[in-house]
Order: sequence, then C-alpha cells, then structure tokens
Amino acid sequence: MQRLFTGWHMTAIIVAFFGIVIAVNVAMATFAIRTFSGTVVDNSYVASQQFNSWLAASRAQRALGWSVKIGLDPARHVRIAANVPADALLTAIAVHPLGRVANQSLGFDATGEGGFVSRTILPAGRFMVHLKVHAAGHEADFATAVDP
Repeated sequence: MQRLFTGWHMTAIIVAFFGIVIAVNVAMATFAIRTFSGTVVDNSYVASQQFNSWLAASRAQRALGWSVKIGLDPARHVRIAANVPADALLTAIAVHPLGRVANQSLGFDATGEGGFVSRTILPAGRFMVHLKVHAAGHEADFATAVDP
C-alpha cells in the first residue's frame, strides 16, 4: 500500500523548516548579545580618518620592544609581568564591558623582576584593563580582558 503525500505532510515540513531557522536565529542573537562587550568605536567615520595615525603609533610602539602580560591573582589584584624599562610608570583603568560597575583607576607597585601589582582590588566580574606605560619619553598602550 502506497502512502499519499497530503497537505498535512507539507505543513509539517514547512513548520519544521521555519522552526529550525527561527531557533538558530534566536540562538545566534543570544550568543551575540551575551558575548559582545559594547561598541568598538562611537563614530566609524571619524575612526576611519584616524586609522593611518593609529597604524603609525602601533608600529612605533612595536619598535620599542615592550611587552606586558596582564592577569588577576586570587585576591583580584591586577598583576603584570612586563618587559619594560626599570623606571617605567604604569597606570591603568579597569573598565567593565557593559558599564555595570564604575571604572577603576589602578596604580601599581613594582614587585621586582619586571612584575607589578595593583594597589586596588577589582570587584567581581569581567574587566578590560587599559594599561599605559610611560618610560624614557615614550608611551605605550596595552589592553587585555581579565576574567575571574
């Protein structure tokens, strides 16, 4: 006995197809909202006008040969392992990606061997640490996300 393909079968196929499409769209939108940390630039036209100067500054910073590694210790102090001059002054701002917590200004104390530890403890949550290193008349910018 041969089964007939009826309108109910076609309805089930269409509902299943669009159900899958909608489920995937909802999942992707949810992932995007949960993982995006905010705007990259406020005005893309102005940013495009400054792009070449940003590239030049990046090349100059890279030529200095300075490097840093930013992390959190268990007590939530920001710890930095840095390959910078010994007389370097480090300042940083810890920014919550969604602005739920006020920005935290960070000052650092040297721990020896190129290590630095913040004087301030960060509150719970994820932060972007924007670090500025000043030494020998030069300045370098670094940014890293630090997680709990």
